[in-house]
Amino acid sequence: MAHLLGAENVSMSFGTRTVLDSLSLGLEDGDRIGMVGRNGDGKSTLMRLLAGRMGPDEGRVTKRGDVRVAYLDQTDVLDGALSVGEAIVGEAADHEWASNPLVREVMGGLVGEVDWHAEVNSLSGGQKRRVALAKLLIGDHEVIMLDEPTNHLDVEGVAWLAKHLKNRWRANSNGLLVVTHDRWFLDEICTRTWEVHDGTVDPFDGGYAAYVLARAERDKTAAVVENKRQQLVKKELAWLRRGAPARTAKPKFRIEAANTLIADVPAARDTVELNKMATARLGKDVLDLENVSLDFGTGKPLFNNITLRLAPGERLGIVGVNGAGKSTLLQLLNGQIEPTSGVIKRGKTVKTAILTQEVKELDEIKDMRLIEVIKAERMSFEVGGKEVSAGQLAEQLGFGTDKQWTTVKELSGGERRRLQLLRLLIGEPNVLMLDEPTNDLDTDTLAAIEDMLDGWPGTLVVVSHDRYLLERVTDHQLALLGDGKLRGLPGGVDQYLELRAGVHGTGNTGAPTDKTGPAATPEAAGPTEAEKREARKELNRVERQMGKLETLIKKLHTEMAVASEAMKFDQVATLNATLQGAQSEKDELEMAWLEAAETLGE
Repeated sequence: MAHLLGAENVSMSFGTRTVLDSLSLGLEDGDRIGMVGRNGDGKSTLMRLLAGRMGPDEGRVTKRGDVRVAYLDQTDVLDGALSVGEAIVGEAADHEWASNPLVREVMGGLVGEVDWHAEVNSLSGGQKRRVALAKLLIGDHEVIMLDEPTNHLDVEGVAWLAKHLKNRWRANSNGLLVVTHDRWFLDEICTRTWEVHDGTVDPFDGGYAAYVLARAERDKTAAVVENKRQQLVKKELAWLRRGAPARTAKPKFRIEAANTLIADVPAARDTVELNKMATARLGKDVLDLENVSLDFGTGKPLFNNITLRLAPGERLGIVGVNGAGKSTLLQLLNGQIEPTSGVIKRGKTVKTAILTQEVKELDEIKDMRLIEVIKAERMSFEVGGKEVSAGQLAEQLGFGTDKQWTTVKELSGGERRRLQLLRLLIGEPNVLMLDEPTNDLDTDTLAAIEDMLDGWPGTLVVVSHDRYLLERVTDHQLALLGDGKLRGLPGGVDQYLELRAGVHGTGNTGAPTDKTGPAATPEAAGPTEAEKREARKELNRVERQMGKLETLIKKLHTEMAVASEAMKFDQVATLNATLQGAQSEKDELEMAWLEAAETLGE
């Protein structure tokens, strides 16, 4: 592979803090690299150095002479006085750019719904991000560097960008370097991972899932990381292994190694036990929206006769198009907004808390030190059946002893969100609502928050464009498609993307009817009785086959473990091939089950 660019013995310091220390690395043809690490450890600094936007204190950055580099900063650098069209294509006439298939693809994928003649200053944050991405992606570059490209993008936009970057170049040509906290995005497009920490970079093969496995193996072998971090990484790995089948079907994710590492790791959440605890705290009634409509006087209701019933311990994820009312729905549940019509019922013991996107709640305490804020709220907190001090909880969210003496106004955006979440949890709500909680947070912090939420016994509602987070901490999802209705998503985020792409259309909307969680019922003509009978038969057939496959898969895991201990690697390879086939068959059965269940409205 040909060298594109790199760094030789590069060092970079800010004040007395060394961010990069004698670092040497390179980007080669065909590299698709994701950078991870804690906020402030130098990811963006390294990217700016490699992009030529700043110079190192020591060492040098090298670049092949003909390499053209495109770089997207975290802040969109656009002339606000220009129209959208001028900002993207400049003075080019329509026939000039429209004849280029790459430009047409980018325009359709990113700015198809944005007013071409609108002034950039009039756009929302998400629209500006799409315009900045479109301007970059229509160019012809050998290297593309993206710093948090998914910020302000919805689920649909993130999925489009991942598909475009995967298909943009031949597999062995050009290079991509991306910094993002979106772990699904990292896993989808990256073939290598750079972990930036303590002034250096550790390289790993594969995307985020493979990186988590490799890091767990490294930590286990070297025994250099404290037990708490070990358990957190293993628990995250256990979820990755047991989660979405597509993630673990990739060849780069070595299943036999994962099985050994997670053999003694329990499920991420004890759902039954948490539901019992939630019911004890909440009773049977939590929050019900019954035939609720909301109209802000625009002539088009934001919500039109929706019904939503939240059960004790329910974990609900909400996705939807921009402007469909996701944040407003949380405000309705939180009692901040009253509906135009319909009824909102709240259980007698319900105590809600909401983490907003702006975190303006911290402005009034901006001059207090972090530890003073924590002590003013509460000194201890119960999580996962164990009592921990507020200081211990703060450390779990990444606030070390030194950081606890920092004033609130000196905290970064991600640190402010962590502090506000900590304040909310210390207040012991039993219904917690999170509005885009992943903004400004690094992957390690997200894993720590998810681990904490695993043991939190209450009802959880999460609005997010981060599909990894939704799959990780919620048990089912609802969609807001912009038509005033709620739509159940038994197929998860993938089903939402299919609906938006028009695979199933967007006309089948409805509302849940019981207290076991969201499940949509179509307003349009539903399936016939004959179709329901066939679906019921299919459901029974599939469940019988899945039961047999589960037994087979458990047996194969046991046999692989025995063969591995006996160092019979040929036998391990044969068993693994059989396991892969069984897993693929199980994946197909799961899709068939979802289709039959949707027909029955289950």
